[in-house]
Amino acid sequence: MRFLGIIAIAALATAQAVVAGEIPQAERRSSYSFMAPDTKAIQDDDTSNPGMLWVLDGEALWTRKDGIAAKACADCHQDARTSMKGVAARYPAFDKTLGRLVDLEQRINLCRANHQQASPLAYESRDLLALTAFVARQSREMPIETGGDPQLAQFIASGRDLFMRRQGQLNLACTNCHDDNWDKRLAGSAITQAHPTGYPLYRLEWQTLGSLQRRLRSCMTGIRAQPYDYGAPEMVELELYLMSRARGMKVEAPGVRP
Repeated sequence: MRFLGIIAIAALATAQAVVAGEIPQAERRSSYSFMAPDTKAIQDDDTSNPGMLWVLDGEALWTRKDGIAAKACADCHQDARTSMKGVAARYPAFDKTLGRLVDLEQRINLCRANHQQASPLAYESRDLLALTAFVARQSREMPIETGGDPQLAQFIASGRDLFMRRQGQLNLACTNCHDDNWDKRLAGSAITQAHPTGYPLYRLEWQTLGSLQRRLRSCMTGIRAQPYDYGAPEMVELELYLMSRARGMKVEAPGVRP
């Protein structure tokens, strides 16, 4: 059914034969607003939101000493409620030392390597998702600020190009669904505007917490395109573009989606 729904969207996009354009700022909405009342209720109640289990694990990891240096995140950053407030709302960001973009997961791993002398955590691993969710939780209800730095302009443009580029066997671009056909249905699910306000989030389909890159790779697979590797520059640029177009929206992490 999901495949047939994607085919239907492809046919619709071809029939419309319009040039895709970004959603006007005044019309931009969080994916939360497209959810059914029962799904919203799960996200709204921390005692029901399964993503909070990862947040609690992240809180424990925050104070656990690790690596050759035997240091904990808290040894440098102290109370995350203060030191991490607003951090997730500013990523991906440009790392001047590395001369490239890094997303929040990569920043956590860089801190592990540089300060704890610990091995990097694998993408989608329980510990990396937990630490990311814990850090992101400290920015809940804060407006997304990503994209305000002028040196990010070229990377945002690259991410936008990828968002607008048709690819895969279905010859679809992200914009064909999320700009041209938002608020319609795909295999029974609402097509949203692709604003990543709730990541990392718990998807009922996955029955687990997942990163924005996992969702992006899933979309690429859905249009029969070869997904980029986790952490690839293209993925981080696409993350940056999506966060920049959600600028001003509030962080919801950990979100809940169907």
